Amino acid sequence: MTLKNQVQLITYPDSLGGDLKTLKEVMYSHFTGVFKGGVHILPPFPSSGDRGFAPLTYLEIDPTFGTWDDIREIGEEFDILVDLMVNHISQKSEYFQDFLKSGRNSKYADLFLTLDKLWKDGTPVQEDINKMFLRRPLPYSAFQIQETGTEERVWTTFGKTDPSEQIDLDVRSELTKQILTSFFQNFKKHKVKIVRLDAVGYVIKKLGTSCFFVEPEIYDFLDWVKELARSLEIELLPEVHSHYSIQYKLAEHGCWIYDFILPYRILDTMINQSSEALCDYLKNRPAKQFTMLDCHDGIPVKPDLDDLIVTTEAKKLVDTCLDRGSNLSLILSDEHKGTDGFDVHQIRGTYYSILNSDDDSYLAARAIQFFAPGIPQVYYVGLLAGENDYERVQKTGDGREINRHNYTLEEIEQSLQKEVVQRLLKLIQFRNDYEAFNGVFEVMNSSNEEVRLRWDNNGKYCELFIELMTKRTTIQYIDENNDLIEYIV
Repeated sequence: MTLKNQVQLITYPDSLGGDLKTLKEVMYSHFTGVFKGGVHILPPFPSSGDRGFAPLTYLEIDPTFGTWDDIREIGEEFDILVDLMVNHISQKSEYFQDFLKSGRNSKYADLFLTLDKLWKDGTPVQEDINKMFLRRPLPYSAFQIQETGTEERVWTTFGKTDPSEQIDLDVRSELTKQILTSFFQNFKKHKVKIVRLDAVGYVIKKLGTSCFFVEPEIYDFLDWVKELARSLEIELLPEVHSHYSIQYKLAEHGCWIYDFILPYRILDTMINQSSEALCDYLKNRPAKQFTMLDCHDGIPVKPDLDDLIVTTEAKKLVDTCLDRGSNLSLILSDEHKGTDGFDVHQIRGTYYSILNSDDDSYLAARAIQFFAPGIPQVYYVGLLAGENDYERVQKTGDGREINRHNYTLEEIEQSLQKEVVQRLLKLIQFRNDYEAFNGVFEVMNSSNEEVRLRWDNNGKYCELFIELMTKRTTIQYIDENNDLIEYIV
């Protein structure tokens, strides 16, 4: 299939009104013509943790959200993107529960990475672990097998609990491939058009490596899953937070990639009122990307921008974000911190709050995002110009909840009355409908205090001009009557 070069929405299934049925009603009633590119519905599947990212199965929808019929109905109007946590599955899944009961006698035993699949005697070697890019202090969890009373240790890359809720899958196993195939077939049946391969960088475990994006083995897996998706007319979006060179390798491999560099670059441009680094970047990046400013996690810093930023300057930017109420996700492994100890993985907060709730700064940032080549995604909190939700952070103890507010229908109505939201909706519709965005992109010459970007397509063109000191954003374009129109964003 061909993806639409138009704006997509990102939302949890329960964040715009409470469930999938209400999400559909909200999209039809308030956002007709706005999200022509589709909707990324963050995990609507039964899950035991991590707000949907510890799924029990992909064959069902969590009944608190709705049913597959609701997904299919949304899919009648909007291209649907869903996540597949290709690296792991919940310990509460029927697969792992059967393993907990019967151990190596379970019919699902080969789905999982018991430690003897890595170390012959099943005893972990700290020297090997020290080389790994860790997401928790130890990359494995110990479980008691019910029938035998013996202990089994299995690989668990992610998870805040011990033992972890998220059990890694052995992607080399034919059984794993069979089950992943069944998930993809179910997606096809229910009109899913795009699948995001969440945490795909972690699927290959190989001693002596970081166990992250292990080459060339990762390409063998990607080629297998790309062929499976192609046969079902599903597009793939690998999700990999890593050194930017890894993203570029994925692009060279023909994959769609995320522009995890752009959110920081735009933030730096708006806060420091200098466009030099942004413009240099926009001249040299791959075009086949999904762009974003905000998402359910945070604004990427390390490792996504390693070798692209000076950490002393990054610290100043991070401090500004902290002054505006943000919190941070930090790198755990000493080996993967900066040489000066810089350890910021992500900056967490709403993009609107990080820009000091300044309407003009925020709309300038969105305009840059929409002019950057790629498919733009707008996170639901950003759509409604939401501010930091400190109450949810305090209630849950999870810093990411600062940018995960669930909106009632009344709150949606109130947010839609805000001038900044109405201006954003108009900008989204311009990005969706103006034909020059399917043409040729150019970064125009400008001073460091300005941003000038241009699209040309068969005589139609549009130019973006931002004065960084005043935050004034102007778009000039040729309309259907060949008149030059000036649009103040």
